[in-house]
Formats: sequence, structure tokens, C-alpha cells
Amino acid sequence: MIYRTLGRTGERVSAIGMGGFHIGQPKLTDDDSVKLIRAAIDGGINFMDNSWDYNQGQSEVRMGKALKDGYRQKVFLMTKLDGRTKEEASKQINESLQRLQTDHLDLIQHHEIIRFDDPDRIFAENGAHEAVLEAKKAGKVRYIGFTGHKDPHIHLYMLEVAARNNFHFDTVQMPLNVMDAHFRSFGKLVLPKLVEQQIGVLGMKSMGDHIILKSGVVKAMECLHYAMNLPTSVVITGIDSQEILQQAFEAAKTFKPMSKAVTARGQTRGTSGLGRKMSIRDLTSAAKACELAGLLAQA
Repeated sequence: MIYRTLGRTGERVSAIGMGGFHIGQPKLTDDDSVKLIRAAIDGGINFMDNSWDYNQGQSEVRMGKALKDGYRQKVFLMTKLDGRTKEEASKQINESLQRLQTDHLDLIQHHEIIRFDDPDRIFAENGAHEAVLEAKKAGKVRYIGFTGHKDPHIHLYMLEVAARNNFHFDTVQMPLNVMDAHFRSFGKLVLPKLVEQQIGVLGMKSMGDHIILKSGVVKAMECLHYAMNLPTSVVITGIDSQEILQQAFEAAKTFKPMSKAVTARGQTRGTSGLGRKMSIRDLTSAAKACELAGLLAQA
């Protein structure tokens, strides 16, 4: 497994992270999920993603079961909260701790910053950020970040509001994939700011919830490699089977840094630019790929 430094925290985290949503889906039993999570950890994946609202809490409950028997000490555990008020955020933090069967979270993130009023609500008096800061002071939380997937300008505004409140986020999570360059690009607009401020970058939706794969332009491994080639600390990917878990392991095992020229050509032409497949197959595929860009922003 490849390990990278999480921003300026100094924490070493696996370049591939285990997404929390998929492990709580009804098609998996509790035992299935526990086995998948533990197999991921045994294979070197130490970054665990989750959220208070995933599958009505089942994702956290299952991960909590998996992290018993000493597994909690082997991972960097993250979850997210949806509350925008201090009261609601505090309630959700405590519920997450209970479900995850732990006394602290390594990282808590304000979830789904997708509206321009979200940053102001979170940093307002009696807003959610007050609860997060109190949780950190109490030892319930170590690091703080935020997520979003709609518009990079909202991410930039969240960073601006944080700066006005003399706060520096430890992490930011956002979509990073081969189509990002074509529409509301997080990679072009937000990523440079995060690198400049030494904020840990958590990539998600490397396959656009599989919309990109349906285009036939790139394969899953190429999507993962592309996102890993960006200055990401972790690329979080959904894992709901042993086959997909092995795919994640293989992505880490076979990853090789790409040149800037290859990456740039891939972004421009709507493909991953992984050397072997540098051209769009035909104009139909190109048109389909560009059309997908708009869909990904809402995925």
C-alpha cells in the first residue's frame, strides 16, 4: 500500500481510502461488511470514510463492529455530520461516536457544503462549527474538514469564511476525476488553494458514481490512477465486494506517477491520459464524455 501525508497534520494515511456508504447498503449483511472492512485493513488500507447519515446510520454501526478486536487502533477514522446548528451537530457527533464504538474521531467533516449559505450557517453564532470545536477541545475529535460535490466556488467560499473566522481546515473532500476539467473544475479552482495552504486533499467520485465508466472512455483502474496522480492524500472509493477490494489493492500496487504533459493532455481531451490510451476513441465518445461532465456535478 502507498502511504501519504495528510496535509500539515503529519498523519500517514493510505492513498486509497475505504468509502463508508457502500458498506452499509442492504445488499450486504453485517458479517459481509465486517469481513470487507477488516480485509481492507489487513491489506493496508488505513483510511476509513463514513458519515452520520449514510444508510440511516447503518454504515457507522457496521464499521463500529468491524473496528472491534484491536482494529480501531490500526485506522485513521473519519466521519461526517450534516447538522448546521450547534445543537444538532453536537448530537450527531455523539451519535457517531456511539455507533462507531470509539471515544474519539480522527477526523470530523462538515458534510455536503453545496449551498452558498452553508458556510455562513456553519460559522454563525451557535452554528455547527462551535460544536465541532468543543468536541475537539473535549478530545472527541482530532482534526476538522469539510466536503462538497456541487460547485468549486462554494468550496472556495467555505475557505474564505473559515479564514475570516481565523480557522484553518485540516482536510477538504471533493470530486476529482477525468471529467472534472470540463465543468466546474475542482481540480483547477480548489486543488491549487489546498496545496498552497497545506490542507489534506481527499478525492472522491473518481468514477463519477460509475457514470464515467458507462461512457466506455476509461476503465475503473484508470480512474483510480488518475485521481491518485493528483496531489491527493487519499482517494476514497466505494467497496462492496471482495472483487472491488482487490481492484483497490491493485490500483495501489500498479500506480506509477504520470508526467504533467500526460495529465494535461488527458484533462484536455476528456480521458485519463494514461499513456496507453491517449486519444478519444471517436467523436461519438468525445461528445458523450463532454455531456457527462455536466451530469457529474450533480452525481
